[in-house]
Amino acid sequence: MNRPEPAQSGVTLAIARPAADLRERVRALEPELIAFRRDLHRHPELGRQEFRTTGLLRDRLVAAGLDPRVLPGGTGMLVDIVPPGTAPGTEFLAFRADIDALPIDDAKTDVPYRSTVPGRAHACGHDVHTSVLLGTGLVLAEALRAGELRRPVRLVFQPAEEVMPGGALDVVKAGGMAGVGRIFAVHCDPKVEVGRIALKVGAITSACDRLVLHLDGPGGHTARPHLTTDLVTAVARMAADLPGALARRMDPRWGVSLVWGRIASGSAPNVIPQHAELEGTVRCLELDGWREAPDLLHELIAKVAETHRAKWTLDYHRGVPPVVNEAVSVARLDAAMNARFGSDGAQVVEGTEQSLGGEDFSWYLEHAPGALARLGVRAPGDATVRDLHQGRFDVDERAIGIGVELFSALALEADGN
Repeated sequence: MNRPEPAQSGVTLAIARPAADLRERVRALEPELIAFRRDLHRHPELGRQEFRTTGLLRDRLVAAGLDPRVLPGGTGMLVDIVPPGTAPGTEFLAFRADIDALPIDDAKTDVPYRSTVPGRAHACGHDVHTSVLLGTGLVLAEALRAGELRRPVRLVFQPAEEVMPGGALDVVKAGGMAGVGRIFAVHCDPKVEVGRIALKVGAITSACDRLVLHLDGPGGHTARPHLTTDLVTAVARMAADLPGALARRMDPRWGVSLVWGRIASGSAPNVIPQHAELEGTVRCLELDGWREAPDLLHELIAKVAETHRAKWTLDYHRGVPPVVNEAVSVARLDAAMNARFGSDGAQVVEGTEQSLGGEDFSWYLEHAPGALARLGVRAPGDATVRDLHQGRFDVDERAIGIGVELFSALALEADGN
């Protein structure tokens, strides 16, 4: 794949090999971090229910001499690591991990860390993200004691990423972005081989909103559809016509996609129902399209509803805007990854495409520049892609140590900007 775009001209990246024994420190932690990840995998918790996960993280970081602050909702937390003598107003470098699981069954049967909770699984790699950030905290706590940390760092353990509009807003509301100058995150990518990351300048994920369209009418006999509102036909026309109409009214470069996931109406073959529903998602590659979609959908629905004499309401639930990676932040990730792992000429950074998936890391980028990297978790030579949000999703656990070293290198780099 092509490498990501270079950083803007004039950007200086003074990436040192921080703490000469950084790799040894990370390797010493790897058995603990893998065991921690497996424990989370066995005990997945849904968004804003991650009490056990939060407790385990808090206890381990307190034992390392840090001072976690649990978020007001009781799950998720912030951890500030501030070197003595830090000047007031010095901006934090922040790293974020999401800690929640998905409401699906774990379909793996051949691993000892299979989920023990029916209908719950870490099928998106959040247990890996959490273990990476925990390891980063442990490395930086040791660096702080050794006088090697030169800048304030904030660790963000975020709840409820899988719950739109996302637990990132909980973090922001609790002051988690106050004083943050730059923020980074990684997300597992089963298409990328372990030992590599994938980067992109600009939008790397998409906007994602959820909508429920309600249609109502008086109902009646199917022998006399002309005397009532034929809601089944109306909802069918909405389902068939709205996606194309929306796409034709918006700039095609915005990549707007309306897809229905549920349609419901009626209970008998000879009864015209009084209520019908459509439920789906709107995804969009660009911010401009995301901002225009709700008003335009209301206009289009009104026209179809008028034709069929149907009353309607639209519940439009804002999800997340696209994650738009800032060029300087991408360049820092690229340089840090190559400094740590690419010195022998190995390809460790790939380019990547924009995904239509949503990610609430985007909310942090409303407050500070930053970037999301895709962390390779596919075992070399493994032709099976265990995709995200599937019950058989799994990772090569060597990715945890790579993520820890990448984050730690960014925190300990020579250039503090």
